[in-house]
This record gives sequence, C-alpha cells and structure tokens, in this order.
Amino acid sequence: MIARIAWLLVIGIILLWAPTDAQAQTASGPQFSAGFVAGYKDGTGFSLYGRVDRFAQDFPLSLKIGLGYASVEPGSATEARSIFINDATNGIPEESGRVWDFRLDFMYPIEVAGLRRAYVLGGPRYTRFVGNFKYIGGNEDFDVKSNQWGFGLGAESYFAISRTFDLVLSGGYEYFPTARLSGHDTSYSPDNDNVNSRNDYTFDDADNAINQPRHRILFMLGLSYTFGL
Repeated sequence: MIARIAWLLVIGIILLWAPTDAQAQTASGPQFSAGFVAGYKDGTGFSLYGRVDRFAQDFPLSLKIGLGYASVEPGSATEARSIFINDATNGIPEESGRVWDFRLDFMYPIEVAGLRRAYVLGGPRYTRFVGNFKYIGGNEDFDVKSNQWGFGLGAESYFAISRTFDLVLSGGYEYFPTARLSGHDTSYSPDNDNVNSRNDYTFDDADNAINQPRHRILFMLGLSYTFGL
C-alpha cells in the first residue's frame, strides 16, 4: 500500500511539474528530472526518484522524492522463533529480510573540491521492514515487521554524460528510532506495551534479535535523466 502511494506521489509530481516546451526555454521555469541509483544501504539496494528544480521563484532548494528497496540481514532465526512463537529447536532455519523506503529530500547546491554540481540534502524517511524466518522440517514460516519514521542527511554530485543524462554519485546517513516489532500473533513495543509476549521477553530482547533499520549508511551510483532539454 505504501509503495503504491509513493508511486502515485512521484507520478503526480511528474504531471504537475514536468516542464512544457515554453518552460524549458526559460531559466525561471521548473525543471524536472528522474533517476535510478543502486548500491549499498544496509544491504544491496536501489532507489527510483523524481526531482524538481526551480519549482518556486527565488527558492534556493530543489525537491526530490524517492522510493527504494534493499535486501537486508533480518536477524537471528533462533532467537526470533523463541521470542515470537515457541521454544522449539527443530528444522533448518532460513531467513531473509527486505526494507521498502520512501524519502523526501530538500537539496541545496554547494561548490566543494571543484565539483560544480554538488548538493547537500536532507529530509524525512519512512521504512517498512519485513524479516522472514523459515524452519525447513519444523513446519514454521513467519514474518516479523516494523514501520518507522526517521530522517536522513547526505551529499550528491552529478557528472554530465550527455546533454540530458548525468552520472549520479551519492552517499548519506539515515536514523530511525526503534518501533513496534510484530510477528505471528505477538508484538513488542518500545514502551513494553506488548501483546502475547513469550516467557519474560521484553522489547529489548526482540530488538536485539531483529535487525529493524536503525543507523543506515548509503553509498549509491546511478543515472539521471533531465526532461525538456
């Protein structure tokens, strides 16, 4: 659901701010670009984004909206089963994790180390984390999920390949406060307002076992296309 909303927002910006021919001929009209970057963000991942420059007269910031995905290490399968289901030890554990993220950035141009098209950026983040744990031969398969709001800071630079295409190099840091972890019919909250908690486990136990996003370092490389040039 969140992914669909994010795509609708990106498409809405394209329709609203994609420059007409007349706008493309003036320096004061809005300029739209879109891009794809891939690399590392707590695991192998990618992001799709739309960017608007000069969307308000004399406003120095550009606006960037993105939707991303990363394959991540979800945590300890053994501890996850004990904390969220039962104390069984049978079955061969298999685990996988993924994070969908939605991001909004405001970008400010800077000149540093001879880079003419560099920016510092920052803004809110929203993630949906899912860790899947299977126990082959133990007949157990369940997800642990969390949704988090956070913020991110970073830097980005563009290098011209052609008149409309740019190479994009970006890096950054994101922080997410801990959030409720839910799996099977059990959930653990940071304030320990837990539901169907197992044994004497607390939120700290669940948080230590599950790798929901907390501190994320990003290094990404990709391409950007500018419309209307």
